[in-house]
Parts: sequence; structure tokens; C-alpha cells
Amino acid sequence: MRIAEVIAYPLTTPIADDQQKTSQGAFGTVSIVVVELRTDDGLVGHGEALARYAPRAYKALIDEQLTPRVLGADPFDAGALWQKMFRTFTGQSGGMLIEAIAAIDIACWDLMGKAIGQPVHKLLGGVGRERVHAYASSIAWASDAVAVAQTQAALKQGFDLIKVKIGGPADQAIERCRLIRETVGPQVRLAADANWAFDLDDAVKVARALHALDYHWFEEPLVPEDREGLRRLRDAVPIRFTAGESEHTVFGARELIASRAVGIVQPDVARSGGISETRDIAALARAFHVGYAPHVGASGAVCAAASLHLAAAMPNFVTFECMTFRNPLRERLTKAKVGDPDALVDSTVAVPQGHGLGIELDFDVLESFRVG
Repeated sequence: MRIAEVIAYPLTTPIADDQQKTSQGAFGTVSIVVVELRTDDGLVGHGEALARYAPRAYKALIDEQLTPRVLGADPFDAGALWQKMFRTFTGQSGGMLIEAIAAIDIACWDLMGKAIGQPVHKLLGGVGRERVHAYASSIAWASDAVAVAQTQAALKQGFDLIKVKIGGPADQAIERCRLIRETVGPQVRLAADANWAFDLDDAVKVARALHALDYHWFEEPLVPEDREGLRRLRDAVPIRFTAGESEHTVFGARELIASRAVGIVQPDVARSGGISETRDIAALARAFHVGYAPHVGASGAVCAAASLHLAAAMPNFVTFECMTFRNPLRERLTKAKVGDPDALVDSTVAVPQGHGLGIELDFDVLESFRVG
């Protein structure tokens, strides 16, 4: 089996501004690139890269730089292909290159599973999970009315852990967190995600309030580069901190994990080099007794499927980010929904059990969102 063709599909869809609003602003669109690998014996595998605002640029990078490096290769040599693509450029790892690699790597794992008739989580050495715990993500940093309505909707769906987006100023963030605690009561767990809204002093203030309100974790309080600040924050407040969606490789995540500043690491498979590299990040975290909770965010259905397979296989898995805002690239891109928040059972979602990623793309939908 050899890779005979690589096709990159840049996709964009609008979403409602108040549905995906964080401390960094409102996101009116979602953009991804879906990669299709076709083999000389007729198999087809799919992967995904998060492309933010420039999906055509990702397609150009894949077409012009990565495709020549994988054509003719055996997808079972995913590790060697990863290193070959990684050496496309020199310098510190991260950014668009690793995100583009992610799409091809995920597609290789999809092909491997299809070739031997097994789901990806079995290839990863699964631990027997057919369903995984999921949390609702995320209550938007919008008006109080919108936030309360989204929280009530998540409760109705059956979530027992809900994540709240917050931003500055610190006092306003604390009031929002208090409002959501009052809305859900004491039995439902809550988490807060600042998307690096605060400096260290305000982060300490907010963290102390979250601890008093019995929040389960505080996510990305500081910019990802401020590792020392996060360590000091962890020393100052006895609450679980989480981060890692901005880490692209195991090398980048190494210091974050080894510092023990976080109790949970959250790599995104569509950003952090695909299944191969995300698996290594989760395995490194396990060695330090740090949990793994896959980040999904504003990605599509292929990312959700790959994340569920990793969730099913990693021993230190904690919880799956189940996105509750409307996103057609997640809800409609596959024939059957993946990680569907409307299909919870005891706050768990099903892991795809078909061969490879266990999904089938709807190409009519794909073409309707194609932008190049």
C-alpha cells in the first residue's frame, strides 16, 4: 500500500458571533483543511488541520511542500513520514507547518486502521473504552443572558461538567463565574477558561475566587509563553490549572508538563502534529502523573473523531471537550455525528468503532463549504 494522491480541501463556515466568544474576541467563522490520502490499492484516509483564518494558505503548504514528501510512501511508516515533513523547514517547531502535518498524520492513521480492519484506538493500544466522559464547552464570554441560556442548555443535555469562558477585567470575570455557579448549583462541576486574558496579579485574584467557588480547573490564565508565571500561580493558589492547546509538539509541551504547573494538559490533535505527536504528549504527561484532556475547540468532525480515539486509548485520559456551539463543519461534515452533545449517556459520548477513524464524510456538505 502506497500513497498515490493527496487532496487538500480548505473549508470555511460562518458561526454566530455570540456562540464562540472568548476574551480574545468573537469568532465569526471556523476554517479547517481536510486532507484526503488515496492509496494505490484503493483505500482512502482523512485527516484535519485547524486553519483559523487562512485555509487556502494551509492548502498551498500541503500541496507544495508536504505532498512531494509523502507520495509513494507507506502510510504505516507514519513516524518516518512525520519526521520527513517536520524537516521541511528549520527552526523552532510549531505553527502552520505542524498543523498541516497533523492533517496528513491523522489520515495515515485512518488508512492504517482501514487496512487491517480495526479502529484507531485499537492501533493505539486501547484500554477498553467504548464511551468517554465529556464536558460542555464552552459558555461564551457574551452577555449574562446568553451565558445563562447556554448553561441551562448544557444542563438540559445532561453534562455534569461545564466550562465557562472568561476575560478581563478580573472583577467582571469573577462575577460571571459566580453567576454560573448560582445557575448550576453545587452538584455540577465547573471550569473556567481565560484564553490568556490576565497578567499574573489578576490571575491570582481570579484563581482565588474560582477556588472559593469550587471550580474544577482554571484554563490558560496566562499567555502560553509565561511558564514561570504559571508555576508561580500554581504555588499561590490550590486549584488545578490546565493548558497545552497552544503546544504543537512534545518538545514544546515538555517544560509545561515537567514543571507540574498544570494538572491536565490539553493538546489539540488538529494542531499538535496529529495522532502521532499528540499520543507522545499524552504519554509524557502520564509519566509525570498529569492528566490528558483533548482540546477540540473550533475544529471539525475529523478532529473530533481523532480526539475520541486518543481519549479511548490514553491511560491518563480525563475528559473530552464536547463543543456545544453550532458548527456545521463538526455537525454536518460526516454522515453520522461525532461527539454529539445531544446524545449523551451519563455525561459520556460514544467512541467511533468502525475501521480507521470510523467516520464517513458527506462530500456534498464538504463541497458546499469549500473555498479553494
